[in-house]
Amino acid sequence: MTKLPPPPPPANPPSSKRQSILRKKTNKRTDNNASNKSGGKSGGDKPGLPRWVTWAIVGVVILLIAGPRLLPSSKATNLSYTEFLKLVEQGQVTKVEINNLSNVISGKLKDGGEFVATGAVTLSDDDEQLLKSKGVDYDYSTPQGNFFTNLIPLLLPFIMIMGFFFWMQRRAMGQAGSIMSIGRSRAKNYNADKPATTFADVAGYDGVKQEIREVIDFLRMPEHFKEIGARVPKGVLLVGPPGTGKTLFARAVAGEAGVGFLSVTGSDFMEMFVGVGASRVRDLFQQARKMGSAIIFVDEIDSIGRKRGAGLGGGHDEREQTLNQLLSEMDGFETTEGVIVMAATNRPDILDPALLRPGRFDRQVMMPLPECEERLAILKVHSKGKRMGADISLETMAKATPGMSGADLANLVNEAALLAVRRGSKVIEHIDFENARDRVIMGARRESLILNAEERRATAYHEGGHAVLATVLPNSDPLHKVTILPRGMALGITWTLPEERHTYSREYFQDMICKAMGGRVAEMIVFGHLNSGAANDLEQATSIARRMVREWGMSDAVGPMAWSGQQQVFLGEDLMTSGREYSDETARMIDSEIGLILRQQEARARVLIEKNRAGLDLVAKSLLEHETIDGATVARLVQEGLGRPHIVEPSPGTTPKTIEPTEPTKRD
Repeated sequence: MTKLPPPPPPANPPSSKRQSILRKKTNKRTDNNASNKSGGKSGGDKPGLPRWVTWAIVGVVILLIAGPRLLPSSKATNLSYTEFLKLVEQGQVTKVEINNLSNVISGKLKDGGEFVATGAVTLSDDDEQLLKSKGVDYDYSTPQGNFFTNLIPLLLPFIMIMGFFFWMQRRAMGQAGSIMSIGRSRAKNYNADKPATTFADVAGYDGVKQEIREVIDFLRMPEHFKEIGARVPKGVLLVGPPGTGKTLFARAVAGEAGVGFLSVTGSDFMEMFVGVGASRVRDLFQQARKMGSAIIFVDEIDSIGRKRGAGLGGGHDEREQTLNQLLSEMDGFETTEGVIVMAATNRPDILDPALLRPGRFDRQVMMPLPECEERLAILKVHSKGKRMGADISLETMAKATPGMSGADLANLVNEAALLAVRRGSKVIEHIDFENARDRVIMGARRESLILNAEERRATAYHEGGHAVLATVLPNSDPLHKVTILPRGMALGITWTLPEERHTYSREYFQDMICKAMGGRVAEMIVFGHLNSGAANDLEQATSIARRMVREWGMSDAVGPMAWSGQQQVFLGEDLMTSGREYSDETARMIDSEIGLILRQQEARARVLIEKNRAGLDLVAKSLLEHETIDGATVARLVQEGLGRPHIVEPSPGTTPKTIEPTEPTKRD
């Protein structure tokens, strides 16, 4: 029921580090394909007229021809046949004309008006006598059209049939053309004259900018590098976990380079047809060579750059053909001058070694997590254009968000704005940022979940056990807040803020395990039984202990040996290595050491909680009353329970820490 920070990664493998980059909102490019001089879906052909234009022309022609014949004059008065005969009897009609084709009777009245009536094609004898007796000039007529109006009804069926066959032929040719052009590259050509993102839009990370700027300078001023005999890197690989700004840097390079920039994703090379991926790689580099100096950016290159020969299907598959062609184009028999390849991935551990060697991807640029000052710059960037309240301190929020990437901080600011709108406020206030941070890190509050009195009390003591240990342990991260409000998948959460650090000691991990055991031990001491609420705590504690023994050499019995805890990426490698590199005896020793660490820290947690039982009761009582309390309140309650300066039990090899009976300052 508690939520602890995950164990830190090992220091060596760059792929497991959490990293980030400053982000800024950029306008969408509307001219990506406008300057594509070579290649494209249409292969350079002029696009034809849309289909609706053809049908509109046909409709207008038919309307112009048949409209005058079908639509009556707007000046004529519409009469029924009975009304027409009545007007004849009254002597109001002077002239009548009967159309033999349309069955329409038209004529003129004495007052100069015109009328139109519908009647029989041939008048009866009585009606003709009536017209003669009234002196009406009447006549039968058959309108004669011109040559075109008479010919169109005859030719229209043939024209429609020919048009249908012509449309079928064009459709077949279009499908054939798409099949023939399936091997062409789908890269997007960015217009260098209208950059949407530059390095000025990416705050901080001067080291990353410098490494990439050297590549741009070589493309702009190659003579300066050639004079001294320097060779520009042929490839730059941006490495970082998702959301660290690799693609943002690529967009900045497109705006800064001033040369051709082709962007493509790794999945664009793959197709259902064999050989398409290799063909698209060839076409992509041909487009780049035609530009003279160009940069090719391949996003998510791990989709085509995985290790070869690790699967069960042999080495002759579509992905490996595509990778082989990419290797040949980057540094093969024919060298490519002036074309630099940039790529981005969050899985460098699965890339083929031939792809990472010097001469192909000479540089691997790491995208680290932002430090406190950089997080402040990120928050300032994403806060532009938003109404911020006077009580907001971005410096405080930057200190309170360690481990967040640029994408996380952008989402944090957006969530704060949404919560302000939901609250009915016209500005974003500090409470909105606090609630947004809780929502992003701990999950949304579950309003519909209602705990009974027994469950609330058990949850309060469980979280109180974590909070007390987080306060008294010498190497624990500072306690931020503790709550028994259900959030996400947890019934209660104890939240600590990790300090800025890059290496971690064994004592730190021991305190993390001890703190994870606090909820379980507190319930056992108070209620005398256990429940299933500590499942997540045990999972995290076991994971830390396992990595201490297997990866970080923090076990005296196992010694300085390490076996990676990561699973093999490929099934083929699993079958070759059987998934384990040590004997059964070593496996038993590892399991024994993991269990020993967990039992030792559980016993240590029991001793500390029993010594601070009064403080635990005060913290649980405060949680039941207020539901959420901060770290300063927990420290004050623990001190009240002690009633005097208390020497807490230190971790092995550390100096004892004294808690004075004064109220501590709240940590951000």
